[in-house]
Amino acid sequence: MFRTKLILSVFILFILNSISIYNFKLHSQEKNELIKLFNGNDLSGWIIHGTEKWYVEDGELVCENGPNNQYGYLSTAENYDNFILTLEFKQESNGNSGVFFRSTLKGIIINGWQVEIAPPGLSTGGIYESYGREWLIKPNPQDENLNVGDWNLMKIMVDGDLVKTWLNGVEMIRLEDKLIGEGKGAIALQIHEGDNVKVRWRNIKLQKL
Repeated sequence: MFRTKLILSVFILFILNSISIYNFKLHSQEKNELIKLFNGNDLSGWIIHGTEKWYVEDGELVCENGPNNQYGYLSTAENYDNFILTLEFKQESNGNSGVFFRSTLKGIIINGWQVEIAPPGLSTGGIYESYGREWLIKPNPQDENLNVGDWNLMKIMVDGDLVKTWLNGVEMIRLEDKLIGEGKGAIALQIHEGDNVKVRWRNIKLQKL
């Protein structure tokens, strides 16, 4: 009888340990999984805010001015807290845009933080707080390596209070900020107000941290 109980206890402990190991591995896989936010075919998983144009052309995501020439946003349907985001963008015409993170939207009013994407000399890779403290940090102008009229690789890391950005493999900024650390919300692509603004995007991928 005692031996039977002992064997049963050992078996139960084995099962519980196996479940714990499985859950740990599953959680690790989920954190390391590379998520394609843009599937190259349509806007599944995204929400359009405003009247500006967002569409897919030749496997690329395109944004351009609509009838009102206002700000416009394309946000993820899901919120993301800590992550590494990589994407490619190509500016056509004016090309003023940005990537928001931990942001919330009501119409075309956005609250959160933007990684700037702008024409040469206008602080691409810097961090701007919408409807708040405005510019939090700008990159050193000497570090700018924007490929005008060609594809650029942007990398953004958000982890707790820390934000880092890279443009074409060169680190642009490193910022630690308590308010950012408290933020919650979606990722959103922006098109700037004005005439003749057009930006192309592709290979938008995210890894959760």
